[in-house]
Amino acid sequence: MNCYVYRSKYKPGLYLYLIEKDDFTHVPESLLELLGETEFSFEFDLSENRKLVRAEALEVIRIMKENGFFLQMPPAKDELTGHQVN
Repeated sequence: MNCYVYRSKYKPGLYLYLIEKDDFTHVPESLLELLGETEFSFEFDLSENRKLVRAEALEVIRIMKENGFFLQMPPAKDELTGHQVN
């Protein structure tokens, strides 16, 4: 599956994965507003064996097939220390 990744210019760490380049038709308007301005970041071939940093490839594929997109959230921060939580 081809995967096209867009990053939010105003929300660091927030990425939107699409099946077709520049096709935002399946993304709810409220989510597009939350993302703000996006820019194309990169594309890659997403397969079930592909290693992803923040998600399982099979889960991303399933969600993209169901919804037409996948939203990768930034890593959570520990509210007390401000450090990234894995």
